[in-house]
Amino acid sequence: MGTKQNRRAAIKNIVAGSAAVAVGQTMLSSFSSTSGKSTTLKGNINHAVCRWCYDDFSVEQLCVAAKDMGITGIDLVGPKDWDTLKKHGLFSSMCNGAEISLTEGFNDKQYHPTLLKNYNDHIEYVSKAGYKNLICFSGSRRGMDDETGLKNCAEGLKQLVGLAEKKGVILQMELLNSKVNHKDYMCDRSDWGVELCKRVGSPNFKLLYDIYHMQIDEGDVIRSIQDKHEYFGHYHTGGVPGRNEIDETQELYYPAIMRAIVKTGFKGFVAQEFIPAAKDKMASLRKAIEICDV
Repeated sequence: MGTKQNRRAAIKNIVAGSAAVAVGQTMLSSFSSTSGKSTTLKGNINHAVCRWCYDDFSVEQLCVAAKDMGITGIDLVGPKDWDTLKKHGLFSSMCNGAEISLTEGFNDKQYHPTLLKNYNDHIEYVSKAGYKNLICFSGSRRGMDDETGLKNCAEGLKQLVGLAEKKGVILQMELLNSKVNHKDYMCDRSDWGVELCKRVGSPNFKLLYDIYHMQIDEGDVIRSIQDKHEYFGHYHTGGVPGRNEIDETQELYYPAIMRAIVKTGFKGFVAQEFIPAAKDKMASLRKAIEICDV
């Protein structure tokens, strides 16, 4: 990551200290004074933003800024912050908190007892809160072959999808690159993830297609979206290389990618998951929403 932030820690430990809150207040004050009217968007994309990329801001501050931009969801927020999102009329577009870590996942059966308990509990939490999406991870390979990983993941997930179907919750396994950011991660190719979806055999298990990660590990992003979209339940963005802004400083052309997503009839969320390199982080986020609002 360009700013050396560790997502593995951030996804479980987003706790703003007093210094960070002070910085966030200064940034938000500057943003609010220059933003003008709330953004009017086209309505073809349901826009969200990943909370961990803006941990200089409190959840409250991020909600205020997001609302002004026309963003309707915040990704990777757990139960303790859902009341804050609801106060601002925002959706927890990708819930978290049931996972052990990105490296300890469903591909290793030693973690199944903990994961099954965690996910059974969180499926109930997510459903009761009126949300839909709950993230999960394959875990690292640690020398494991693809077939064993598929079997183990399917075995664990099949024990959860019945409850997920009953409660209207979709378990979404994230595709992450194993080349740069998450060495040894197993679910690092869309074909592997699609095969897992087929084996689980439930509409309540899908893939979180991270555009940044898949550009690094396999490329051919638009064709993947066209051919495999029925298995994709959520999208994340990020500039390649560096995982920074999704503007002209990087190699992907996001308007074309967004048009491909819209053409599939997708009605879920596209969440910005880039790490702003610019000083004005909220200006970068606003520009990303404008780029993706096709």
